[in-house]
Amino acid sequence: MIVYHGSLAVIEKPDVTYSYKLLDFGKGFYVTTEKKQAVRWAKRKRNILKKGKAVVNVYEMCETLDGFKLKTFPDDLQEWLDFVCACRDGSEEYKRYDVISGKVADDDVFRVVDMYRSGVWEKERALREIKTYPSYDQIAFINQVALNKLQSFVSYEEI
Repeated sequence: MIVYHGSLAVIEKPDVTYSYKLLDFGKGFYVTTEKKQAVRWAKRKRNILKKGKAVVNVYEMCETLDGFKLKTFPDDLQEWLDFVCACRDGSEEYKRYDVISGKVADDDVFRVVDMYRSGVWEKERALREIKTYPSYDQIAFINQVALNKLQSFVSYEEI
């Protein structure tokens, strides 16, 4: 399966230690199956930092994940919401897994998560709001061994 990572650099050898900790699924190397989402991430990073080139890195990801601890959030938004909020609040529960996949808290969804975390909205309202946004996915490699074994660099594209 082909996956993408939006960045400001070509990353032939991804490293989980360079990630910011308080992300949706904790500290790790994040990819997506949606190229347009990786393009958005790359452009956003470039616009925030006001430097560099927007780059989409392309990887081949092994679809057989046997032997690794996986956490997947297919449709259960309630569990996903609690997990994302916990990670953004500093919980290290994510370290129990090697690979985590599920929905993305993009710009719109992040606002919903923030409203829930701050107590402005109750969980039911947050879940209703999240369902109104298009679904993008993310796969976080938490463990370097899993990343090295399950993913290989294919190419990159400057945006």
